[in-house]
Amino acid sequence: MRLAGKVALVTGAASGFGEGIARAYVREGARVVIADLNAAGAERVAGELGPNAAAIAGDVSKGEDCRAMVARAVETFGGLDIVVNNAGTTHRNKPLTEVTEAEFDRIYAVNVKSIYWMTLAALPVLRAQARGGSIINISSTAGIRPRPGLTWYNGTKGAVNVITLSMAQELARDNIRVNAICPVIGVTGLLTEFMGAEDTPENRARFLATIPLGRMSTPADIANAAVWLAEDATSFVTGILLPVDGGRTA
Repeated sequence: MRLAGKVALVTGAASGFGEGIARAYVREGARVVIADLNAAGAERVAGELGPNAAAIAGDVSKGEDCRAMVARAVETFGGLDIVVNNAGTTHRNKPLTEVTEAEFDRIYAVNVKSIYWMTLAALPVLRAQARGGSIINISSTAGIRPRPGLTWYNGTKGAVNVITLSMAQELARDNIRVNAICPVIGVTGLLTEFMGAEDTPENRARFLATIPLGRMSTPADIANAAVWLAEDATSFVTGILLPVDGGRTA
């Protein structure tokens, strides 16, 4: 198994990409902390995955919650090797002047500040072990080739991308790898928000027309990339922004 013996923490793992990543990690031999604001959802996923998974509820935009998530990994599974910063949110697709200050603050807190808090919480653990670790930030093609109507969301993902590149440079001396996965629009609970319209065949067709391979991303697509970036076979891979996008950014 590709992740045997490793301990992972995946945020936003009660659904969507995060759930897909958590399931793939357990399947590949890792022990995984399922962290999510949705406590019932986290417990459901952990329960279905069995003894190699543990749930914790928390808000990634709060430092104390991120510290509790890291502590859960250490106390339950004895350490931490992989951190997947997957939790994210968006404002609805609409003109940039119509996004409220509260919406703006929330997306920056969840999408960007969360990485700050999780890094501060996880680094002491990752640095204390000679084997280092792998941090994977779930970004978006929005940070590479933005769509109109999502300006402030796009900005958060641009920040995630630059943060990823800078972290990779600064943490390499600690044998901590930092990479980002950049999915194209996917079949998740945020789909209607990204489209700014109901999920109809006609509305999907508008987005599919911009993706050369002709479909949206799935949790399995993102999970496959996340396994690859976490395994020992990619121990010399750091500082990459990996589009999983069907050719959208090509």
